[in-house]
Amino acid sequence: MIKRLLIANRGEIAVRIIRTCQEMGIETVVVYSEADKESLPVKMADKSVCIGPAPSSDSYLKMENLISAAVFTHCEAVHPGVGFLSENADFAEMAQEAGLIFIGPDPHVTRMLGDKVQAKRTADEAGLPLIPGSDGAVESVDAAVKLAESMGFPLIVKAASGGGGKGMRIVNSIDELKSAFPIASQEALKNFGDPTLYMEKYMTQPRHVEVQLLADGKDNVIYLGERDCSVQKNHQKLLEESPSTILTDEMRSQIEKASVTLFKNIGYTGAGTIEFLVEKGEFFFMEVNARVQVEHTVTELMTGVDIIRQQILACTTGKMEITQDDVRIEGYALEARINARGAGRITSFVPPLGPSVRVDTHIFPGYMVPPYYDSMIAKVLIQAPDRQQGIKRMVRVLKEMELEGLDTNCEEQIVLLECRPFRSGKFDTALYGQIIKD
Repeated sequence: MIKRLLIANRGEIAVRIIRTCQEMGIETVVVYSEADKESLPVKMADKSVCIGPAPSSDSYLKMENLISAAVFTHCEAVHPGVGFLSENADFAEMAQEAGLIFIGPDPHVTRMLGDKVQAKRTADEAGLPLIPGSDGAVESVDAAVKLAESMGFPLIVKAASGGGGKGMRIVNSIDELKSAFPIASQEALKNFGDPTLYMEKYMTQPRHVEVQLLADGKDNVIYLGERDCSVQKNHQKLLEESPSTILTDEMRSQIEKASVTLFKNIGYTGAGTIEFLVEKGEFFFMEVNARVQVEHTVTELMTGVDIIRQQILACTTGKMEITQDDVRIEGYALEARINARGAGRITSFVPPLGPSVRVDTHIFPGYMVPPYYDSMIAKVLIQAPDRQQGIKRMVRVLKEMELEGLDTNCEEQIVLLECRPFRSGKFDTALYGQIIKD
């Protein structure tokens, strides 16, 4: 077992990793920008190292600074968390070259999956159904127009690298495509350093369903059930629940088998998620997130498995503590992401309590939410015997939570939870725009 680990991230995911490491007897070193000097991870970790000014381009994305911090503090491994460099194969390779264990898949696996075009080819080889679209990258506007004329509209233009809605445009005509293509390419270059785009048929009423897996790089690939992430704003997830109301038992079984096959085929190590779009009784492969995800906590409530713990064990020892036979998926779990609307100081924060409630956050009274990073400041989760009880519990919990000092999306979350389409389980990714009128 390793003795010391560097967390190359910030915020609630850094807090989450620190807590598991403390239980495992692993010392933690957290990096921080000048804006995060007084943050909770800095207070909780055994050691901390400043890696640069506030902008992430000068701190959390500076690979050399992160590796230097790990070596200087005598760490044996690096955990990338979520976002930032968590799916950057060059960073993983740099860590390995410095004699560090990277808590994630091998760089060649990350490269195979991080490029969405290559990932589709890999998924196709594993037998997963693909969304109709371009056979590889689309190199120019003229090529995009030619393909659109044969495919028809609506279409979606996507960045081959990255995610989170960046470098993504929905188009309904040739004129829209000609305008959107160069904008999406520039956005992809700015956010991911790669302007490459590809195109897919745009599904108008899909559900977004993803499955959580753990793997040891050998034969032990564990399926931990699905999460439904269909409630989104601008492709950013807001509510995540498990199980999904759209999957039949047969579809669930097919997705499980195909997903496990894919991870076995590529020798995946650690925690990973495969995302699908589901529409009209069919499911289609979308992408692989070669890291732990923000919403991994939903699955932890459903299974009782500490995903971060098993991820660390798989990557550092090559062996997890559990197999598929140990997994029990029971009940219902729901997560609401609480996002800040701008920077500001938290003047009061009283997290909600009660049976089967979990709050993952890095904020506290007096904390200054900086303007430089992701807007999510807390994840509020509940567990319940069934969906209807779970929704009622989450509404109660969000109304109970006290958070003052800056505006958040908490009231919007309550509106979404109480709307008829969500309560019925009959909705799709357009729900936010149908219910919340900006």
